[in-house]
Amino acid sequence: MKKILFIILGSLLAIYLLYFAVVYFVPYSEGTRAGELIKFSHKGVIVKTWEGEISQGISGAQIFSFSVLDQEGDVIKKMQEYQGQYVKLTYVERFGTFFFWGDTKHFVSDVSLEQSPHFNRN
Repeated sequence: MKKILFIILGSLLAIYLLYFAVVYFVPYSEGTRAGELIKFSHKGVIVKTWEGEISQGISGAQIFSFSVLDQEGDVIKKMQEYQGQYVKLTYVERFGTFFFWGDTKHFVSDVSLEQSPHFNRN
Protein backbone atom coordinates (compact mmCIF):
# COMPACT_ATOMS: atom_id res chain seq x y z
CA MET A 1 0.00 0.00 0.00
CA LYS A 2 2.79 2.42 0.85
CA LYS A 3 4.55 1.61 -2.41
CA ILE A 4 1.45 2.41 -4.49
CA LEU A 5 0.92 5.68 -2.58
CA PHE A 6 4.57 6.61 -3.13
CA ILE A 7 4.29 5.88 -6.87
CA ILE A 8 1.10 7.95 -7.20
CA LEU A 9 2.54 10.92 -5.30
CA GLY A 10 5.84 10.69 -7.18
CA SER A 11 4.00 10.63 -10.51
CA LEU A 12 1.89 13.66 -9.58
CA LEU A 13 5.00 15.56 -8.51
CA ALA A 14 6.80 14.62 -11.75
CA ILE A 15 3.81 15.80 -13.83
CA TYR A 16 3.69 19.12 -11.95
CA LEU A 17 7.44 19.66 -12.36
CA LEU A 18 7.20 18.84 -16.07
CA TYR A 19 4.33 21.33 -16.49
CA PHE A 20 6.30 23.98 -14.59
CA ALA A 21 9.37 23.38 -16.79
CA VAL A 22 7.33 23.67 -20.00
CA VAL A 23 5.61 26.87 -18.86
CA TYR A 24 8.89 28.44 -17.71
CA PHE A 25 11.33 27.37 -20.44
CA VAL A 26 9.14 27.10 -23.58
CA PRO A 27 7.79 30.46 -24.77
CA TYR A 28 4.58 30.51 -26.78
CA SER A 29 5.53 33.74 -28.55
CA GLU A 30 7.96 36.64 -28.27
CA GLY A 31 7.55 40.17 -29.49
CA THR A 32 7.30 43.89 -28.90
CA ARG A 33 4.40 46.23 -28.32
CA ALA A 34 4.29 49.99 -28.05
CA GLY A 35 1.83 52.30 -26.39
CA GLU A 36 1.21 54.71 -23.57
CA LEU A 37 1.93 53.21 -20.15
CA ILE A 38 -1.35 53.85 -18.35
CA LYS A 39 -1.02 51.54 -15.35
CA PHE A 40 1.76 49.86 -13.40
CA SER A 41 1.13 48.53 -9.92
CA HIS A 42 2.31 46.07 -7.28
CA LYS A 43 -0.83 44.18 -6.35
CA GLY A 44 -2.02 41.13 -4.47
CA VAL A 45 -3.14 40.09 -1.00
CA ILE A 46 -0.86 37.19 -0.12
CA VAL A 47 1.56 37.22 -3.06
CA LYS A 48 2.35 40.62 -4.61
CA THR A 49 2.97 40.74 -8.37
CA TRP A 50 3.80 43.59 -10.76
CA GLU A 51 0.98 44.21 -13.26
CA GLY A 52 0.64 46.86 -15.94
CA GLU A 53 -1.25 48.03 -19.00
CA ILE A 54 -0.41 50.02 -22.09
CA SER A 55 -2.93 51.76 -24.33
CA GLN A 56 -2.22 51.02 -27.99
CA GLY A 57 -4.74 53.45 -29.42
CA ILE A 58 -5.63 57.09 -29.08
CA SER A 59 -9.01 56.36 -27.48
CA GLY A 60 -7.69 53.67 -25.15
CA ALA A 61 -9.78 51.00 -26.84
CA GLN A 62 -6.84 48.62 -27.29
CA ILE A 63 -5.35 47.72 -23.92
CA PHE A 64 -2.41 45.32 -23.58
CA SER A 65 -2.07 43.82 -20.09
CA PHE A 66 1.25 42.42 -18.90
CA SER A 67 3.16 41.20 -15.86
CA VAL A 68 6.75 41.77 -14.76
CA LEU A 69 8.60 39.16 -12.72
CA ASP A 70 10.20 40.32 -9.44
CA GLN A 71 13.66 39.37 -10.75
CA GLU A 72 13.41 42.11 -13.41
CA GLY A 73 14.34 44.94 -11.03
CA ASP A 74 15.66 47.32 -13.69
CA VAL A 75 12.47 46.93 -15.75
CA ILE A 76 10.34 47.66 -12.66
CA LYS A 77 12.28 50.87 -11.95
CA LYS A 78 11.97 52.01 -15.57
CA MET A 79 8.21 51.29 -15.60
CA GLN A 80 7.72 53.43 -12.49
CA GLU A 81 9.74 56.23 -14.09
CA TYR A 82 8.00 56.04 -17.50
CA GLN A 83 4.41 56.08 -16.12
CA GLY A 84 2.17 58.05 -18.50
CA GLN A 85 4.69 58.09 -21.36
CA TYR A 86 4.91 56.25 -24.68
CA VAL A 87 6.99 53.07 -24.25
CA LYS A 88 8.09 50.03 -26.23
CA LEU A 89 7.87 46.69 -24.41
CA THR A 90 9.73 43.49 -25.22
CA TYR A 91 7.78 40.51 -23.90
CA VAL A 92 7.51 36.74 -23.82
CA GLU A 93 4.11 35.05 -23.90
CA ARG A 94 3.95 31.76 -22.02
CA PHE A 95 1.47 28.86 -22.25
CA GLY A 96 0.24 29.59 -18.73
CA THR A 97 1.12 31.31 -15.51
CA PHE A 98 1.25 30.65 -11.80
CA PHE A 99 -0.32 32.81 -9.07
CA PHE A 100 3.12 33.86 -7.80
CA TRP A 101 4.26 35.09 -11.26
CA GLY A 102 1.39 37.36 -12.26
CA ASP A 103 -2.14 37.65 -13.63
CA THR A 104 -1.30 37.54 -17.34
CA LYS A 105 0.61 35.24 -19.68
CA HIS A 106 2.65 38.16 -21.10
CA PHE A 107 5.90 38.81 -19.21
CA VAL A 108 7.91 41.96 -20.01
CA SER A 109 11.69 41.57 -20.15
CA ASP A 110 12.67 45.05 -21.40
CA VAL A 111 11.19 48.52 -21.73
CA SER A 112 12.38 51.63 -23.54
CA LEU A 113 11.06 55.15 -23.93
CA GLU A 114 9.80 55.97 -27.45
CA GLN A 115 8.55 59.04 -29.30
CA SER A 116 4.76 58.92 -29.60
CA PRO A 117 3.47 58.73 -33.20
CA HIS A 118 0.19 60.40 -32.11
CA PHE A 119 1.43 63.64 -30.58
CA ASN A 120 4.65 65.37 -29.68
CA ARG A 121 5.45 65.73 -25.97
CA ASN A 122 8.28 68.16 -25.41
